[in-house]
Amino acid sequence: MSDEDRFVLCMLAPAVAILGLLVAYPVGLLIFDSFFKVETITPHIREWVGVQNYVDALTSKRVAESALRTLQYSVFALFFEFTFGFCAALLFSAMAGQSRWHRTIFALPLMVPPIVAGLLWRFLLVGNIGILNYGLVRLGLISDPNEIAWLSSEDIVIYSVSFADIWLTTSFVALVSYAGLTNIPSDLLEAARIDGANALKRFWHVTLPLMRPVIAVVVIVRGVDAAKTFDLIWIQTQGGPRHASEVFSMNIYQRMVRFGDLGEASASGTLFLLVMMLLAGIAYRKIWRPAHA
Repeated sequence: MSDEDRFVLCMLAPAVAILGLLVAYPVGLLIFDSFFKVETITPHIREWVGVQNYVDALTSKRVAESALRTLQYSVFALFFEFTFGFCAALLFSAMAGQSRWHRTIFALPLMVPPIVAGLLWRFLLVGNIGILNYGLVRLGLISDPNEIAWLSSEDIVIYSVSFADIWLTTSFVALVSYAGLTNIPSDLLEAARIDGANALKRFWHVTLPLMRPVIAVVVIVRGVDAAKTFDLIWIQTQGGPRHASEVFSMNIYQRMVRFGDLGEASASGTLFLLVMMLLAGIAYRKIWRPAHA
């Protein structure tokens, strides 16, 4: 081994040690605990149960329902975040240097802590005192503030709690997309315009293919982040009413903290980790990889 290689290893060693301590060890402990019956009251007492925790998690109706709600929440939030954020990025790109202050103001929600955002939207949506319903009454869209129960209706609550997530992180999608748009060579767009391509064709055949890596980053980062959301939903509904807004991360929390079943909570967490890695890999292959083929 050369001196240069040893120097590189020495420089990487602290980062590798920190990652091992903060990432590899907790993940390893999570997987290890998933094969035992462990209670949070007596974590030193372990009973080997093999894959029984995984069987219980996979056959649990409540776990399946929370996984479905997680999918509903993630798809709904990601769709509107990407739609609004990408459109805002296109607008900023069209405005060029004139959008500096607009981008700054648009990024302000990123500075709000999720707990504060959850409290804010809870006051906006809650019952007959929510500001949103009174605003709709003033606009004549509804006749009574009690007409729409945003946080107490089992049919719409999982979508209502995503409003805070959409408001909070749309600016992240917009800024990342804007950064990608600024890296598209202007001569390609100009050549397409000279060839007679209108704005829609230039977007579809030039801009969108070159934005595939950026879109992949947004979908993976925001998709995983939305799927593991806990604080925004908990502060608004605590999983209610009747578990109608209980997502997968909240189910893991309830199983571990309220019921004290560390083993099954670890199995659910391991399954969640595997599914997120699988979805991230699919998004990479379907969105990013063709751009480099």
